[in-house]
Amino acid sequence: MRELNVRLIMCFALLFATTSGAGCASQTPAAVCSGPCASPPGQGPTNPTVNNDAELNGNYAFTFSGTTGNGSVSSFFGTVGRFTADGAGNLTNGELETNGVGARAALVAQAFTGTYSIGADNRGVMTLNFSGSSAKLAFAMLANGNVQFIEFDAVGGSGMIGSGTMEKADTTAYSRSRIIGDYAFGAAGFDTANNRAAIEGRFTSNGTGVLTNAAGDVDGYGTDYAMNFTAANYAVSNAATGRGTMSLAFTFGGTPDTLNFVFYVVNSEKLFVMESDPVTTATPLLNGAVVRQQIPAGGFTNASLNGNLVISLTGHSACGTVSGVPKAVAGLLTTNGSGALSLTYDENFCSAPNSVTGAPGTYSVASNGRASITIGGYNLVAYLMNVNQIFLFVSDVNVLFGVGEPQTAVSFTNTSLKGAYAGFATNPVGFGVTVLSGEFAADGASPTGTMTGTEDIGASNGPNPGVAFKATYSISPSPTNGRGMMTVTSGTGDNAVIYMISPSKFVAVSMSDPNPAVLDFELSSSAPASVSLSSLILNPSNVTGGNSSTGTVTLSGPAPASGAQVALSSNNGAASVPSSVAVPSGATSATFVVSTSAVTASTTVAISAAYGGVTRSASLTVTPASPPAPSLSSLTLNATSVIGNVQSSTGTVTLSGPAPAGGAQVALSSNNGAASVPSSVAVPAGATSATFPAKTTAVATQTTVTISAVYGGVSISATLTVTPPPLPTVSSLTLNPTSVIGGLQTSTGTVTLSAPAPAGGAQVMLSSSNGAAGVASSVFVPAGATSATFAVTTSVVLVSTSVTISASYNSMTQTASLSVTL
Repeated sequence: MRELNVRLIMCFALLFATTSGAGCASQTPAAVCSGPCASPPGQGPTNPTVNNDAELNGNYAFTFSGTTGNGSVSSFFGTVGRFTADGAGNLTNGELETNGVGARAALVAQAFTGTYSIGADNRGVMTLNFSGSSAKLAFAMLANGNVQFIEFDAVGGSGMIGSGTMEKADTTAYSRSRIIGDYAFGAAGFDTANNRAAIEGRFTSNGTGVLTNAAGDVDGYGTDYAMNFTAANYAVSNAATGRGTMSLAFTFGGTPDTLNFVFYVVNSEKLFVMESDPVTTATPLLNGAVVRQQIPAGGFTNASLNGNLVISLTGHSACGTVSGVPKAVAGLLTTNGSGALSLTYDENFCSAPNSVTGAPGTYSVASNGRASITIGGYNLVAYLMNVNQIFLFVSDVNVLFGVGEPQTAVSFTNTSLKGAYAGFATNPVGFGVTVLSGEFAADGASPTGTMTGTEDIGASNGPNPGVAFKATYSISPSPTNGRGMMTVTSGTGDNAVIYMISPSKFVAVSMSDPNPAVLDFELSSSAPASVSLSSLILNPSNVTGGNSSTGTVTLSGPAPASGAQVALSSNNGAASVPSSVAVPSGATSATFVVSTSAVTASTTVAISAAYGGVTRSASLTVTPASPPAPSLSSLTLNATSVIGNVQSSTGTVTLSGPAPAGGAQVALSSNNGAASVPSSVAVPAGATSATFPAKTTAVATQTTVTISAVYGGVSISATLTVTPPPLPTVSSLTLNPTSVIGGLQTSTGTVTLSAPAPAGGAQVMLSSSNGAAGVASSVFVPAGATSATFAVTTSVVLVSTSVTISASYNSMTQTASLSVTL
């Protein structure tokens, strides 16, 4: 059975004792306890005396990553899914997807049910029931109701090692339309040869399944390539479970590629994603998250990184002839808002500690949130989720990948680390990593604090539940704020470096573990630790005066029993907020309305929130209302009467206000072919008028043409009169020759018109003043012609005689003299 389905249905199989002090005999059949159990008996989290099952209640989404194999051969494995907890120990509506190496490593929408039990210290055990099989998880509850968990089926040096998180899910966000706005993404994993890769980037979702403005980088086995997107889309395939799919098509290094993901919705601001493509030497299995990207007004700049960020990264190292050695890094990245930075960090590198203090560097942030970082000879790439919050990878052979989180602006000491914490090993990157999950208590004592607790441990040689933990620690604000040392005195002992993110969260890295992971500690659900204001977000951050924005205040932990009253203020009357907003008991956030008034110029308003000694501010840009869209105001023609085919007119369209960006396209038309206009005329952006030609053709009779213009729902007309050209007149009359012998010679007359003869021609009347010379009664000038000739005959005269020849047309007469001689 362990060979048939343990990699599939038993993807979470946890070799875990089901009763206190249990050994091999108490393992469930599916736990695959082959060989001797290496774990000593211990108090497991099952069958607790005090039941805290109500801590796990509602809908959850989860993500898991781990390694399956043995000491010689191992491969990466991932899972995402969801379930509903009833607060009384029962799981329903469970569904998960898996992916890994091998033909049967992938499950699609596998249904499950289950049970769980939570003890007095908020450690719990969960049993997942599949068809004919079951599996177990050990977990620890956080103050916000979320869960840290581990899974392992390793016994005798083979099986699975892994960890993950479960987060409360908002079922109202199980739709395509709720995934809308700007998002950042990050994911990492391995291919079939255990080569490590990571991606990070951002995109904008339109709420209909299309992802635009996508940008990203892929760390392909140590080389950074830009992801040049050609297409990106998503779909929510099951509105009942929040399951969806996402496809990213891009080229990198000139090579086309497409990555397909399955995701489960946490809320409209977060998705757990896992690559669903078959894992090959060319296609790694990537596991990660998509989160809301909070873009400041005007886009990100270098000022978006300004202050302290705690970074935590994991990757693989090549140590001599041995490759694939887990590497873990934690540190404090300090940025100045202008492109300069320093980094202090501690790493477990090739099973040895390495510390660097104040390494200088530079950074540059693009408006879309991509940040390029240079520290010494290393190049790093980050994508901002928010101000001082990043996905981050190092483009070297280790492919270190992780996050950077804003460090609370306080001076950290031992008193900052006080209260109840849940902790676990995050993102194990090798089969040799020892995973743990547990609940811990820190006393905050100075100069040396003490932390105690109980942890459930998973290693390749088998599980070890209910292990007592004890350590001392010391936290300092200087020279590196929030950096501290922890000395573990229980078990085989250990030394770890701590970096405080806030009084409610810190990370640690073991300096002596040969297979390290980043350890994440967050306030437990039983933590009485003080709560402060963690963030203030405005959405949108840019509004038109008269519209409103929504502010969200988020605390560092659940509000106390009496709730938390967060004080609010605005530094400008252009935006107003209530005096305070209440975060209900047990909740971590609350929203409020930011009202705005009309402004004449763009105004930046600082909205501030204060609670627990911490003040956060966010900027809201209030812009003037856009002027009303212009409409067509007038249409004029100059001239209003023209001669067809001889003259044209010029039309002018005028708008009621400046044309918008992109200009205004005014439609034009004519109701008669005697005058033609273009189909439209463009009024340039910002202008109020434009001109166009009205061309004419010849007409036989006077014709009235209506020219119309339409824009902005308004139609205006103007009249153009097109007339036939006026009749020509006789412009000249010539005789050749002008002197002839009567009776023997003739002359030729030529009449010339002032313009071409009209249609039908022109009949020019002729006459002679004396019988000595005779002409026809008229001469015909053909249509379109301007002249015609006629003959002048003569008679014998006794004396030289001067004769006047006349030509008349259209009330105009021209004359010419002919001398008739003997």
